[in-house]
Amino acid sequence: MKRLTTLFAIISTCLVVAQAQDTFSIVAVDSATGQVGSAGASCISADNLELYFPNDDPDFLGDLLPGLGAINSQASYLPGNQDNANEQLSLGNTPQQVVDWLAANDVQGNSGVRQYGVAALINGQPMAAGFTGANCFDYKNHRVGPNYSIQGNILLGVEILDSMEARYLAAEAAGKCLAERLMEAMQGAKVPGADTRCLSNGTSAMFAFIKVARPDDDAADPMLRLFVSYNPLGIEPIDSLQAKFDEAAPCFISFTKEKNRDFQFQISPNPTSGAFELQFAGAMPAGLRLEVFDATGELQLQQADVSMGQQFFMKNPGVYFVRLTAQDGKTGWGKLVVGR
Repeated sequence: MKRLTTLFAIISTCLVVAQAQDTFSIVAVDSATGQVGSAGASCISADNLELYFPNDDPDFLGDLLPGLGAINSQASYLPGNQDNANEQLSLGNTPQQVVDWLAANDVQGNSGVRQYGVAALINGQPMAAGFTGANCFDYKNHRVGPNYSIQGNILLGVEILDSMEARYLAAEAAGKCLAERLMEAMQGAKVPGADTRCLSNGTSAMFAFIKVARPDDDAADPMLRLFVSYNPLGIEPIDSLQAKFDEAAPCFISFTKEKNRDFQFQISPNPTSGAFELQFAGAMPAGLRLEVFDATGELQLQQADVSMGQQFFMKNPGVYFVRLTAQDGKTGWGKLVVGR
């Protein structure tokens, strides 16, 4: 969404500091897939987001530059600084050069209240950098690895950053995709009062987001973009984000979208309570083999010699992916939703 820079010109610095502090976030890149991603959360209510950021969704703090990198701009957020960060990274500067430039060229001359995380693929090599202004609210700090930057302010303590980093690295060591690594990092901050302003609410934050883009994605339409936002109701946004994440199954979707879809088909009914059949606009390809995978990529059902009008049944609720392989090796993919 377009940002209204003029809105911030009429809001006092004190008000921005009080309302626009983001708390914990991560940016990361994957040199194997070329994917770039961002995730974060803060204790700003849905009402205040609507009041102070009326033209932005809760993921506005993170920007994706598909094929290049990701930027999180937080702590007394100003869109002018974020726009400058995008421009500097687009010019080919390294993440460290970007944060150094931002610190020296703050749009209000007050970089001490800002915080940035930048991760990028420079000539295919992952790089990252972070910046935490001296006047951000405690606890404040950032952690930088070869392909990620984790940053936070107004935190319960250093343990929030420790946990986020540990969960991210464990997911990476387990071979999980970039989206899963980011989600794991967010789970590392799921502690009541992670953002200390939310301690009385019994939650880590009030809004949370995650988004990932492949190299050929449109920045405005990445392969994954999820966010949740609440008023103070005691609802943990990271749990809600995880539920959306599990349903979206982004890692498996990324895999299937990269496959050549040689032919199209429909699944009916979809969603279903369990039973479904396949429909084709034209002639059904010969010698079809059906395979159904769950959201983790595990094979749940297979059937050779599929015939027209044949019915199939999935017992357990969930999101599934259907692959059809014809006798000549051509394939088609479909998504199946099974309800309770």
